[in-house]
Amino acid sequence: MKKNFYITTPIYYPSGKPHMGHAYSSILADIFARFKRLEGYNVHYLTGTDEHGLKIEREAKKNNKDTKAFCDEISVKFKDLTRILNLSNDDFIRTTEERHYKSVEEIWNRLIDSKDIYLGKYSGWYSISDEAYYEDDEIIEENNKKVAKSSGSSVDWVEEDSYFFKLSKWGDKLLELYKTNPKFILPASRRNEVIKFVEKGLKDLSVSRTSFSWGIPVPKNKKHIIYVWLDALTNYLSALNFPDTNDKLYKNFWPADIHLIGKDILRFHAIYWPAFLMASKLPLPKRVYGHGWILSDEKKMSKSLGNILDPIDIINKYGIDQLRYYLTKEVSLGNDGNISLENLKKCINNDLANNFGNLCQRVFSFIGKNFKGKIPKKIKDNSIDKSFNDEITKDLKSLIELMDNQDLNSYIKKVVDFSFNANKYFNDNEPWSLKKSDSERMGDIVSSITKQILNITLLLSPIIPKTCEVILDTLNIKKEDRIIDSIKKDVLNYDVPIKKNEILFKKVDDDS
Repeated sequence: MKKNFYITTPIYYPSGKPHMGHAYSSILADIFARFKRLEGYNVHYLTGTDEHGLKIEREAKKNNKDTKAFCDEISVKFKDLTRILNLSNDDFIRTTEERHYKSVEEIWNRLIDSKDIYLGKYSGWYSISDEAYYEDDEIIEENNKKVAKSSGSSVDWVEEDSYFFKLSKWGDKLLELYKTNPKFILPASRRNEVIKFVEKGLKDLSVSRTSFSWGIPVPKNKKHIIYVWLDALTNYLSALNFPDTNDKLYKNFWPADIHLIGKDILRFHAIYWPAFLMASKLPLPKRVYGHGWILSDEKKMSKSLGNILDPIDIINKYGIDQLRYYLTKEVSLGNDGNISLENLKKCINNDLANNFGNLCQRVFSFIGKNFKGKIPKKIKDNSIDKSFNDEITKDLKSLIELMDNQDLNSYIKKVVDFSFNANKYFNDNEPWSLKKSDSERMGDIVSSITKQILNITLLLSPIIPKTCEVILDTLNIKKEDRIIDSIKKDVLNYDVPIKKNEILFKKVDDDS
């Protein structure tokens, strides 16, 4: 019976068009989802859009559009992005859907029943841009206005009637959660940050607003709109048809294995969300991973700063697999990473075109010229070939562990090393020099290198899926054999000539 795996991205706020930060989160989640499928897991990968709140309401008015019509229009752009990024998501949730309303109302009613919600009055700093409340010590003066230290977003002093969630009551239980499950928050730096915040003492959280109307009304008190974060976080459940806890999706996939998010929304996912769930008597997600920001000119991308890099422009110019590879190899997962088109071009040329792409082209061309297009079957497995082919097999367990701990950079580094070693093996053994003197040995070398290309392709397939599919098609690998277990077996097709294909990765000129 297959094991289940549930991974989610943040749901994106469609107040503007998608930028590189959105693409980064989605690509990372897609890589982990594809890897678990490669392992044979039954995967559910969720992304979507968060469409409520004052910011959306104001943006719609600014564009002279009905709020729902505005959401429909912008949400389509994020849905289109899933196709452009070649994501393998199983669902796309919108918080304006009926299934989501049902889930949010159920969570609210559970919190009322558990007496974790009460009516009071809120006064304090609020950021419309972040949809977040801030304490006095989290606010600074900048250009004659108050802004949040963490994001630089403007804040306003707000006073209004509000329902409150008894967050203060859950501090000790949260600290116990972090202690007993040290990998609940990754990377470790984010975990430490959250623990320090909770140890300072938690205040009760305002969970409703009366100053706008675009959102889910509080049951039995329509004057209040449910706080956008209590609403938004529930998407992870509503996509599984909660509150029907007997539904197959809910039974198979809750609790989530990993919520993959940007570090700026860590507090909501690592503090508020588990507290809401504990109070609702629901199981907690297994992990929250807060990755860093993709920077442009050393600053976080935002519409207000005007420094947004359009992933679609880069994809149209350089290719989707090229962007996916660059973002995951060159940006250290968990830390901020600055995008450089110069480094992107170097990465494409050095890693993809000159290394892996060139290896495939040389070997496939050699098979075509010397073996009538058919992969030669190995006759003698000498110690050099065995040691070479065992390199990946012996490392397979540690590669899986790296991906299970979201150590994507170490994983890619190992796979790139395998590719460099494969090039070296091919060059050192010079099969072209053996055509007349030892055709048997020539065939064994080609068989070994082809098997290694297959293994590297399988390992790279979650990262550059389109290119890897071309290589697997070229080698006539059956669909059912495109799994990680095939690394330990011989699944090469020796009977049918390999297919001809174009250059896998074109070099990028300096002036492009």
